[in-house]
Order: sequence, then structure tokens, then C-alpha cells
Amino acid sequence: MTANRAGSGEGKKLGNTLLREVKVEEAVGLALAHDLTQILPGRFKGRLFRKGHRVTEEDIPKLKDIGKEHLYVMELAEGDLHEDDAALRMAAALAGENLTYGEPHEGKVALKSAIHGLAQVAKPVVDRINAIGDIALATVLNHLVVREGESIAATRAIPLVVPEAKVAEVERIASEYREREGSAPLAVRPMRKLRAGLLTTGSEVFHGRIQDKFGPAVVRKLAEYGSEVAEQRFAPDDRETIVGHIHYFLEQGYDMILVTGGMSVDPDDRTPGAIADAGTDIVSYGTPMLPGSMLLFGYLKGVPIFGLPGCVMHDPYTSFDVLLPRVLAGDVIGREDIVGMGYGGLHRS
Repeated sequence: MTANRAGSGEGKKLGNTLLREVKVEEAVGLALAHDLTQILPGRFKGRLFRKGHRVTEEDIPKLKDIGKEHLYVMELAEGDLHEDDAALRMAAALAGENLTYGEPHEGKVALKSAIHGLAQVAKPVVDRINAIGDIALATVLNHLVVREGESIAATRAIPLVVPEAKVAEVERIASEYREREGSAPLAVRPMRKLRAGLLTTGSEVFHGRIQDKFGPAVVRKLAEYGSEVAEQRFAPDDRETIVGHIHYFLEQGYDMILVTGGMSVDPDDRTPGAIADAGTDIVSYGTPMLPGSMLLFGYLKGVPIFGLPGCVMHDPYTSFDVLLPRVLAGDVIGREDIVGMGYGGLHRS
């Protein structure tokens, strides 16, 4: 079975383009006007014949198996574009660094990441394009981590035939963005491989009363993004000692400093004050995201420094997972970035 957007009858007008209907038996030698999809419930859904395929005698039983008694051939009018050509032009206009795309599939072109990196999606451009009508652009969220081969966007014309002027408008919007911003509306940015100093605070861990579980969790997290914990140190709940270790990591030239433990508002939690005493320019202590609302982020002489709350040990996705990839991609995090984490920031277990 297949969806038939062309309708029935002797012919159908799409704009100025004419789709002419012929019986399957009379279609031998003619080119298909659009892809034909086969659906075998629970087994297969995909393209049986591609647009432009010339029908043969051997194809007729297969066409009847998907419910086709008639086919359409297309007489494309000037100023109209077939859905495949429209999708390819839009993909070309939108795609930037580290994105690949192939031939249309059922009228759609998917833009896929060529690397493990951070998706760059210009939401205002996406909104303007989707407001044009008769075309669709679906994307992932901006700043999403994507792996090689994963799609970050897909675009298509909604009708089989679309006015070329609408595709030209997509190209114009994309071109304006490139000129203004110096980059494409859609791209994937690589993440740098950084070396971090990790300081685990807490007298109970320092004195060996409980096992450190923060270190292994943070090591795994950084490894997921291609970075590493170059050195881990331990400190009791003493502000001066914590400051000393932070300054030590700074002197070692590590790319990033991570401090764990003691990030709540309990009176005996010393970590946030110690990070401030070390001379950190604190961007934010607290984020409007759950889990991870007690995260601290700032810069110490240009080096990113995190104060990590306990949820990083056991929750699979926290505010740390939002900010860390952006730091690895080279973003400078400002207060507005933290504020923006509230929208969509409630992650339910």
C-alpha cells in the first residue's frame, strides 16, 4: 500500500504543472512522477520505485501489489519544482561545516553530522523558513550533542510540486544569515579535547570513611566527549585547603577545573565560598534546571571552573551535561546562557 498525493482522474493540476494519469499497463516506458512507497506491516516500509524510474513489463505485478492501477507522469511547468529538487536545493542552502546529505528519500533530504560534535541550529532561521508555507524544515535543538551519522535536520517540500519562488526564499534567508553571522544556519561544531583537574572535597571522602564515587562518574563523563581528567586530588571541608588545590590546578595549566562536593546550602559546605575565594569570576551559582540546580560555573583567569552538585554522580543528564559540551566547543558561557536553561530544563526520571 502507498499514499497517493496526486489524486485520481485523467489529470491533476499542481500549480501550473500537470500530472497525467495513465493505466499501469499503459505506463511501460514512461517515467514515474514521484517515488512509490511499499508498506509491509511489521516488516518493511520504504521506496519501491524511485522518481524517474521507467516502468517495465516486469514492474506491473509489483505495482499492482501496492494497490496501483494507475500511475502519473508529470509535465512540469515553468516556475515549479519537483519535491526532490526542492529538497536538494534547500539542503544545499542550509548546510554548513561538518554536515553531509545525500539523495532525497520519499521527497526528504536529511542533513547528518560528519563528526561527534555540537549541533548549531539557528532557530530564527528555522522559524522564518517554516512560515513560508508548503515546505518543512525539522531540526534538533540547538547545542545538542550529536554523533557521526546522526541527523540534525531534515527538509522537504510538502506538496509534490512547489513554486520555485518559495525555495528561492529559503535560499535568500540562508544567504542573509551566512553573510551576517559568518556561518551557515545549520552546522556541527567539533568539541576540543581538554585536560581537567578534578578536586573532590568532603572530609568523609578525604579520611576514607566512604568511597569516592564522584571521580569515576566525572572521568566517564569527560571520556564520552573525548576529554580527560588529567589529575584528581582530595581535600577536606576546609576553605583554605580547597583554595590551595584550585590554585595548584591553575598553575599546572589544565584547561578546566572541576570541584565536586559541598555544593548545597548547608552551613558546613565550604566549596562555593572556596571557589569564590580562589579569585573566580562566578557567572552563576545555581541554574534553573533540574537535576543540577546547585551547579556553579565561572572563570578563573580565563579557565572554566565548575562546582559540581551531587546529582552528577547518579543522574544520567544534568546541567553539567548542558554546559560541558558548550565549553568543549569553545563557547564563552554568560549569564544569559544560564538563564535560558530553564525552558525545557525539567528532566523527569
